Amino acid sequence: MAFGRFFMLPVLGRQLYGPLTYVLKNLHNFFGPLFTVSIIIVIITFIKDEFPRRGDMNWMLKLGGVFNKEGGEPPTHRFNAGEKVVFWIGVVILGFFVVSSGLSLDRLLPGIDYTRQTMQWSHMFHATAAVLMICLLGFHAYLGTAGVRGAYTAMRHGYVDEAWAQEHHAYWLEDIRSGKIPAQRSQPVVAAVPEEKSA
Repeated sequence: MAFGRFFMLPVLGRQLYGPLTYVLKNLHNFFGPLFTVSIIIVIITFIKDEFPRRGDMNWMLKLGGVFNKEGGEPPTHRFNAGEKVVFWIGVVILGFFVVSSGLSLDRLLPGIDYTRQTMQWSHMFHATAAVLMICLLGFHAYLGTAGVRGAYTAMRHGYVDEAWAQEHHAYWLEDIRSGKIPAQRSQPVVAAVPEEKSA
């Protein structure tokens, strides 16, 4: 949508590029409100576990143990400090700018004088926040699939085995063992799952 005129138009030609951009723009405007609702649901669902806790500063200082494989990953609670950064910056802050600037572009914010300058600023905020959000969430998606062994299986099944929990979220496992957090919801939170084969 932002640069297609420069990259896609010469390849597709005007007769194909025109209708395609018209369809994509309308799909974008349709999915925008769904995106807004989704952001609100994600914030409400996860915010209780996203505040700083014991071990977060240590995790940040060691960058999750990325550069010190022998020491392993520092212990964390349900979400490590990196995941909390993704939540607060990627979802809350960038999400706010994407949604508010998108509403401005659709002229849905009350009390705003929609001048040319307002629309230009809205475009700048919308595009910049969206690109940063895509980059941050893309990196998060990589770590949640190929980047961390067992992470995709955990998301797919909704539970992990104790060894994985001990390695990646030791404080969370402590809370489960001590009874501070229920060990079961609809499925066991800590249960044996098949080990992923290494590539």
